[in-house]
Amino acid sequence: MKPIEVNDANFQIEVLHSEKPVLIDFWAIWCGPCKMIAPTIEDIAKEYDGKLKVVKLDVDANPKTAMQYSVRSIPTLLIIKGGQVVEQIIGAVPKRHLIEKIASYIE
Repeated sequence: MKPIEVNDANFQIEVLHSEKPVLIDFWAIWCGPCKMIAPTIEDIAKEYDGKLKVVKLDVDANPKTAMQYSVRSIPTLLIIKGGQVVEQIIGAVPKRHLIEKIASYIE
């Protein structure tokens, strides 16, 4: 399972109305740290398939959603559960750190 690309138009349906918790990766093509963390995001999408929805949002192509969530630096990762932001992680952090954050929101 790969991360799903979301955009301003489908964000509400794909993320806010998701039955499962959602990990969102706010990224851009030119962002070095975003490229560094991308394999980790893909691993998490595979490992948590069925328990966690993993999505990516290109901030350059979708500025409305990025502004709505006050994304000022990238990568910014949000965990949304029940339509609400429950966790924010900024920067290319180790996989272990992400898994610790995700674990408390997975049933």
